[in-house]
Amino acid sequence: MFVIRLISYPSAPSTLIKNQVKSFWVGWGSLVVAGGAAYYFAKRSINADRAERHEADMRRRQVQQSLERQSSAPSTGSNPRNYDFAGSPSMEASDDPAPTRHAPETEKQRVKEKSKYEASAPYRAKKGDRFS
Repeated sequence: MFVIRLISYPSAPSTLIKNQVKSFWVGWGSLVVAGGAAYYFAKRSINADRAERHEADMRRRQVQQSLERQSSAPSTGSNPRNYDFAGSPSMEASDDPAPTRHAPETEKQRVKEKSKYEASAPYRAKKGDRFS
């Protein structure tokens, strides 16, 4: 423990001459209380700012959703075929021009339907010894 010596004057009380255990704990106690109070008020301020930002964000989202609902609301005389049915596979399937693939009837049709990377004839391995 550090000892602080003051210049001793005849009128100085003897309690000011050195740090006592009691004054040490009073100093640290006041520091802890001040830190706790600062933490409490800072936390309150931060939480208030967060709540304010959250409310503003929620208001902004509500406005955006209401605008989206207004723009996507169908008008009274519209044709239901104009809607986008991307989430409904059964509706997409009915719009396909040729939903089934038919087997080719001639060799020319068979070659024409193959992609450019697909062989026109299947690979047949050569018979016999390949190492000679």
